Amino acid sequence: MPSHPRTIPVLLSSLFCLSAAVGLAQQAGGKSAQAVGAPASAEASKYVGSDTCKTCHEEIYTAWAKTPHWKMTYMKEGAGVAHSGCESCHGPGADHVAGGGDKSKIYIFKDHSREETSARCLTCHGEKQMQSHFAESSHASSAVGCLDCHSPHHAEEKQHLLVQSQPQLCYGCHTSAKADFAKPYHHRVNEGLVQCNDCHNPHGTGTVRQLNTLASGDAVCYKCHADKQGPFVYEHVPVKTEGCSSCHTPHGSTNPRLLKVSLVNMLCLQCHTFPGLSPAGPVHNQSAKYQACTMCHSQIHGSNFSDVFFK
Repeated sequence: MPSHPRTIPVLLSSLFCLSAAVGLAQQAGGKSAQAVGAPASAEASKYVGSDTCKTCHEEIYTAWAKTPHWKMTYMKEGAGVAHSGCESCHGPGADHVAGGGDKSKIYIFKDHSREETSARCLTCHGEKQMQSHFAESSHASSAVGCLDCHSPHHAEEKQHLLVQSQPQLCYGCHTSAKADFAKPYHHRVNEGLVQCNDCHNPHGTGTVRQLNTLASGDAVCYKCHADKQGPFVYEHVPVKTEGCSSCHTPHGSTNPRLLKVSLVNMLCLQCHTFPGLSPAGPVHNQSAKYQACTMCHSQIHGSNFSDVFFK
């Protein structure tokens, strides 16, 4: 079919108009998107960055830069808004700076209750396994807050930001434990070979006395005393039902092996008293001066060969 001489100019004119219309639509869409993003931009403008904080708080900034919290400098959250560094904990600082350092324009931890400051710390730490039970912990119920033990700026113990190293930090409240560790037979906490958090989780657990447990759910004692864990063919029932503390005092004792009483026989007779009753009583005349029960019943924590724990 022969082409009309005016067809080509008309087509070119139409394409030019269509291109112009698309360009105008894109420009309008860009302005609309910019308007939608305006709140995020306004929010971002409230964060001034840690370098601005440093101009007035250089000493605190220098100390903070040597702690694990320094990695927050590189954190970003939300829709492209940087919540990093000092402002991760203290909130946006633009109003604080504009007010010439007005403390009412920024979050000051010492001006808030322990519950409020702990809740603020838990916004980051609350999802971690070690801190997930803090709300139900003995420390929380006794009104002990994060900043009673930790100092983000001036920590003496740097790894966990503790205000004082263990065990002295724990002894500040747990004076009875301090006395136990001063007894002749004790776990070597004062000597630095064992720490309080080797056995206890200060942030709370699902067990009593905030005790840690092994992955299997067994007592934390087995972490060191693995030979007592078993399983055994013949179990000594108190070991499984009442635990190690049925015979031992965990912190310290005046008796060898951290036993609750000085004479082994007297300890055993607290349960094994009357022959013929359960648990089985002794077949020996206890008025005679026999040696300790464990001289014969040597495998008292459990045995694979003897139901009376001879071997």
